[in-house]
Amino acid sequence: MRAYLAGPEVFLPNAREVLDRKIALARSYGFMPVSPGDLTVPETETKYQRGLAISAINESLMSSADLIIANLTPFRGVSADVGTVFELGFMCARGCPAFAFSNATENHFERVSTFYRSDVHLGADGRHRGPDGMALENFDMTENLMLDGGIATRNGAIVTRKVAPDQLFLDLTAFEECLKLAAERLLKPAIGA
Repeated sequence: MRAYLAGPEVFLPNAREVLDRKIALARSYGFMPVSPGDLTVPETETKYQRGLAISAINESLMSSADLIIANLTPFRGVSADVGTVFELGFMCARGCPAFAFSNATENHFERVSTFYRSDVHLGADGRHRGPDGMALENFDMTENLMLDGGIATRNGAIVTRKVAPDQLFLDLTAFEECLKLAAERLLKPAIGA
């Protein structure tokens, strides 16, 4: 099975090294990995055209994949990388099995609460609200309910693990646990059939 490896690792200064480690781990569990950064981006005249070219390459890679394993570790804020979120949604819309991991163990509600410096109150409607009056999701889920729901509906799983802040995008222990679960659910049944 071709596994699309989504995540913000492409932004790391040592992106190729980390992606290569993820690729090797995915192969060791029996998957054929594909990930952003696998193909060379053609020369373009403008930055906008380059962005479109990268988007097209990533969509092509996702269309060739059978499942997704997404890194939902909070990136530049309280939530997962928006590109990774798009990719997870894209693969879920295709009906593909979906798995994810995060190197943060706080759930979405806890992270948003921390963002608001715990200035969260229970509104008259019984919903938790921030100082801006906006409701907070409080469903004991790793991420936004659509991400957790999309993964659960496709018999996937989200693996979370607490790592040191300087290892958020380098520690691959949760990723490997995710690979193991995906292999058990998707590859072992095929072997026994």
